[in-house]
Amino acid sequence: MSTAARRRLAGELRSVCMRISRRSRFENTETIAPHQFSVLARLEKSDATARELAEHERVSAPSMSRTIKCLVDEGYIARTDDPHDGRQTILSLTPEGRTALKQTRRSRDEWMLTRLGDLTDEECAVLEQARDILGRVAAR
Repeated sequence: MSTAARRRLAGELRSVCMRISRRSRFENTETIAPHQFSVLARLEKSDATARELAEHERVSAPSMSRTIKCLVDEGYIARTDDPHDGRQTILSLTPEGRTALKQTRRSRDEWMLTRLGDLTDEECAVLEQARDILGRVAAR
């Protein structure tokens, strides 16, 4: 494939991925904002500090602080003092946060399932291959 064709493909893939992402967020009635969902999903894997979350999400510390405050106020995450460093606070997912994360995932998956409903088995097989390829691209 030529460089020009790859450039065109790159732009088209980016555009399609953004449209799907935007529609899945705005057409769902979920209560968790996308940036909050991402923080909860990260904390599901392991506890973290605010700095670690900001680095993971590639946002500024003040921006992450606002997100954390909202999630603490909602009861989705808890703060505990770091036993090894009194200056640090460890953030962890609460049972309420785990439930909210699960409900949001279910809602987003249902939204996507509805869109896949009209596709043929062959088209779904192509999407499975594309999923694997896009996963590799995203991991780079």
